[in-house]
Amino acid sequence: DLVDWEKPLLWQVGYLGEKYDEWVHQPVDRPIRLFHSDFLESLSKTAWYVVFIVWAPVVLYLSWVSYTSLAQGNTRLFTSFTTEYSIPVHKYYFPFIFLLGMFLWSLLEYLIHRFVFHMKPPASNYYLITLHFLLHGQHHKSPFDSSRLVFPPVPASLVIGFFYGVLQLLLPEVLGLSVFVGGLCGYVVYDMMHYYLHYGSPKKGTYLYGLKAYHVKHHFEYQKSGFGISTRFWDHPFRTLIPEETFEKED
Repeated sequence: DLVDWEKPLLWQVGYLGEKYDEWVHQPVDRPIRLFHSDFLESLSKTAWYVVFIVWAPVVLYLSWVSYTSLAQGNTRLFTSFTTEYSIPVHKYYFPFIFLLGMFLWSLLEYLIHRFVFHMKPPASNYYLITLHFLLHGQHHKSPFDSSRLVFPPVPASLVIGFFYGVLQLLLPEVLGLSVFVGGLCGYVVYDMMHYYLHYGSPKKGTYLYGLKAYHVKHHFEYQKSGFGISTRFWDHPFRTLIPEETFEKED
């Protein structure tokens, strides 16, 4: 093999160079160790239910904060440009803002998966290869490692905090929070669904069965397409849809 499986892989893969892209897309059914440090290793893996336990209460609490804040009637759009024509944001708008956040997450999910997780690092760049393997290459190399199918809460909190800050800069505070909590809910649904697509057994003919077949194709045949996980919607306009005829032939 090109690596020593008895040692942490993260510091080895950067030396694969031109062989990395082919190697990382040849799946194995064995666990992966990334770090020498037991502490860092523990932060890089997690059980699926931890994501729900950590983030579901946050979604519920922030939803309550958003709704009650909107109910005070102080939130208005475009106040930085004009006060006369600013638009009030009513508390009953919250469900629609929440759903907007989930919709925006689905787009973000697609963009991150396609352009970050599936970037092709230059063969000469040790650090970019290492980063790619840390972010997503490990999952394609060992897609059945159950401890690495969802995003661990500690590194996830850094990414989530970044997007929260961006929304607070772009939108009024309560409105930004409402969009954010919808997006956070979308992320939790995505992570739970991703785990289920690997380990669940959906009934044939259901929506989840179609998504599971789609995701399996992405892992084992079409690594450069099929980037939607919780939905195939964005693969249509971006023209990265896995051909339907490949599923029909197998049926």
